[in-house]
Amino acid sequence: MVASAGFADFLLEQLAPLGPLTMRRMFGKTGVFCNGLMFAMVTEDTLYVRVDDDNRAVFAEAASEPPLSYEKQGRSIDLAFWRVPDRLLDEPEELLHWARAALGAARRVAAERPVQRRTKRGL
Repeated sequence: MVASAGFADFLLEQLAPLGPLTMRRMFGKTGVFCNGLMFAMVTEDTLYVRVDDDNRAVFAEAASEPPLSYEKQGRSIDLAFWRVPDRLLDEPEELLHWARAALGAARRVAAERPVQRRTKRGL
């Protein structure tokens, strides 16, 4: 399920200090982007943030919940997105702290991806 309009508006308001935010549907969920980097996802009005080895300690509280996942060929594939505790939705400063850590992970992931060059076909 994608984010409801009300939840999406709430997140955009709460996370506005991060910079230019956008949201778009992806894989039946809603991706949350800052400056073009996806740092969070929403499904069923539940926020998940990107996790990597560098920010895992920040999100220790979230480790008890299963990560965001999807089904593929009868198997569950875990994604590197962990559920934000519900209490953070009432604690804007701490929510921003988590979001900044997730944005850092998104930057590191983007930096590790190989640069794809466009080539002219037929040459």
